[in-house]
Amino acid sequence: MGMEQAQALAIVKSLANGVDPENGEVFPAEGAYQRPQTVRALYTAVEALERAAQFERRKQQLPAKTGEPWSEDEDRKLLASFDAGNALGDLAVAHQRTQTGIRARLVKYGRLAA
Repeated sequence: MGMEQAQALAIVKSLANGVDPENGEVFPAEGAYQRPQTVRALYTAVEALERAAQFERRKQQLPAKTGEPWSEDEDRKLLASFDAGNALGDLAVAHQRTQTGIRARLVKYGRLAA
C-alpha cells in the first residue's frame, strides 16, 4: 500500500471510530461524524481501502508478467524449454509467470492434457 493510501486508511479509520485524526480527540456525540449513517459509510470506506490494499499486496507477490499477453517468441521459447525437459516451476520462473499460466499455455499447445 502506498503512503497516500495508508495515510488515507488511517484517517478514515480514525473518523469511523469517532476520533479526530489530527489531535486524537473524541468527536462530540451530536457531531456529524457520530451519526450512524456516517459511521457506517466510513466503515464501508475502510473496508474498501483494506480490500484495495490486500489486492495490491497479492498482485505484488505474483510474477511480473502475470496476465500479460504472450508473444509468439515467448511461446516458442516455452515450448522448446518444455520439450527439453524443463519442469513447470523452472519454466514459471524463467518466463516470470505463474505455474498455472505455464500449464494453461502448454495445454493450449497440446503439450499437456487439460
